[in-house]
Amino acid sequence: MDIEKHLIITGSSETSWKDAIVKTIEEASKTIDYLSSVKVLEQRAKINGNKISEYFVDLDLTFFIDLNRKGDN
Repeated sequence: MDIEKHLIITGSSETSWKDAIVKTIEEASKTIDYLSSVKVLEQRAKINGNKISEYFVDLDLTFFIDLNRKGDN
């Protein structure tokens, strides 16, 4: 049996929305094992003057629960 868990996180980039997505997944994968999928929930940007200065993404990350993991006792 597989059990999945969802985590909603926000990431940013000064380059693009795609860069924000890629960097956020890379960072999340450093502390979350078994990532299996991502859903982009929202994209928005900060405007400075007449240009976009920062891109933001809200992501729904899905990962599997390790059913064989032994708890700390």
